[in-house]
Amino acid sequence: MAEFFERLKLRVIWSCAGLRDTWLSEYSFRSWVWANVVSGGLAIWLLTGAELALILALGILVLVMELMNTAIERAVDLVSLERSELARMAKDAGSAGVMVSAIAAGVAWVAVLVG
Repeated sequence: MAEFFERLKLRVIWSCAGLRDTWLSEYSFRSWVWANVVSGGLAIWLLTGAELALILALGILVLVMELMNTAIERAVDLVSLERSELARMAKDAGSAGVMVSAIAAGVAWVAVLVG
């Protein structure tokens, strides 16, 4: 059991380091964090229950996708900085994941406000 908690502690430390590194190096991540602060604040002010949970969860999903996109970009750049069609496609797919998750959050906001 002690080993479990030691490994859990290390996982939390590594995850926090990933958040810190991404915050410091990625403008788009910081932009999404601030967008989520605004969106989350509005959601807390205007919504309750399942609608609030949906908006907050989708905001977190956008941040998750931005973290995954950053990981893809860094891994591709580690392999090679040369221009490659496969590298471009990998990076663009990661970016598309961020975009689709942001669209989902926007659709949820519209559905909650209109519905």
